Amino acid sequence: MGEPNRPVRRAADRTGRVLAAVLVVGLVWTPGAHAAGPSGDGGAVVPFAQAWGGNEDGQLGNGGGTGSTVPVTVPGLTGIRDLAAGLEHSLALVRDGTVWAWGGNDNGQLGDGTETDSGDPVQVLGLTGVTAVAAGDDFSLALAGDGTVWAWGDNDNGQLGDGTLADSSLPVQVHGLSGVTAVAGGDNHAVALAGDGTVWAWGDNDNGQLGNGRFADSTIPVRTLDITRARAVAAGGDHSLAVARDGLVQAWGDNYSGQLGNGTSIDSTTPVEVQALTGVEAVAAGLGHSLALAGDGTVWAWGGNASGQLGDGTTTDSTVPVRVRGLRGVTAIAADERHSLALTSFCGCGAGLPSCGCDDRPGALPPVGRPVPGDGPAGPGGAVHAWGENGEGQLGDGTTDDSSVPVGVTTANGGATLVAAGGEHSLAG
Repeated sequence: MGEPNRPVRRAADRTGRVLAAVLVVGLVWTPGAHAAGPSGDGGAVVPFAQAWGGNEDGQLGNGGGTGSTVPVTVPGLTGIRDLAAGLEHSLALVRDGTVWAWGGNDNGQLGDGTETDSGDPVQVLGLTGVTAVAAGDDFSLALAGDGTVWAWGDNDNGQLGDGTLADSSLPVQVHGLSGVTAVAGGDNHAVALAGDGTVWAWGDNDNGQLGNGRFADSTIPVRTLDITRARAVAAGGDHSLAVARDGLVQAWGDNYSGQLGNGTSIDSTTPVEVQALTGVEAVAAGLGHSLALAGDGTVWAWGGNASGQLGDGTTTDSTVPVRVRGLRGVTAIAADERHSLALTSFCGCGAGLPSCGCDDRPGALPPVGRPVPGDGPAGPGGAVHAWGENGEGQLGDGTTDDSSVPVGVTTANGGATLVAAGGEHSLAG
């Protein structure tokens, strides 16, 4: 039940390796997105970013330190192609291939050459031609168009992948990687997908989250065993996920709450198959829970559920996948510590449709009927839904009440094409 004896990392707690965050978030894969695609429509360029939830270190990017239970616009950023969120920092990739960051910077995770927090976006120095971004706890990742990976921020466990344990406030190249098509950041480890379908990981390995059959940390990428045909990856608190080209999902690392989805709570240093899932297109991972997006637009979840982050209407952990209630037509997913996000490709008003800013009753979504795409309030974008922990307003529904089923997020202009989840904040664009 829940995660009874596990440390709960809060935004103010920067000691130890307790975790959390998005873990985040990393890269979220969606049907039809290109290989290095962002957390939504891989070809999308959105006019602005929005953020909500905790803002202690300025991670909402609106120049202040006050949190918000509803989305606020991140000023000064346009032409956004990808978003990512860490424990207390945020990243945006813009159309010219540069990366911008804001929020906490104790370990240099903003990449601007300082360790000074910023409530406004600052440019990550020395990066151009970037195609995707990802974030871990207090470190950041960028995938360049040439298939190389760059990292900056905290490096206590070697999560920058440069062969050292030294933090860096400027991007450093991850050692020995080329031809990479996707990256994901966990608590203190990172995962990369190569173009040949192999998976590589580096950083913290206390629970076997690198998947190489060992428990020793690694300051350079090591190959995850037994995976040769992956097409998507995700990294959680201390566990990792991969989707094979046949639509099956494999997981490895920490399994305290059943986040590996194999019907047990036993950690694994090598990949194990998630039970009863087929046709999966995308995965996401939080502190102790995991999400999968199926090709039919449904979302499935497993692992810790103390705050309702599995979205099945309960707060009971599950060691096997359960269906998230009331969602269909989903195109992107994201997860962090104890909350989850989904983006739907359609929305409307009235019974049977996902709410996206309509005047109907907010709260739990009704069972969805036949989706009606078109000219609903989401316009050319889609509707954002959130569930799980909400103590800082990270669900974006105007409350601080946890929810065990998806609730609608009212985004500006009604629609979004990108989503990302951070420690106790969320992003959309």
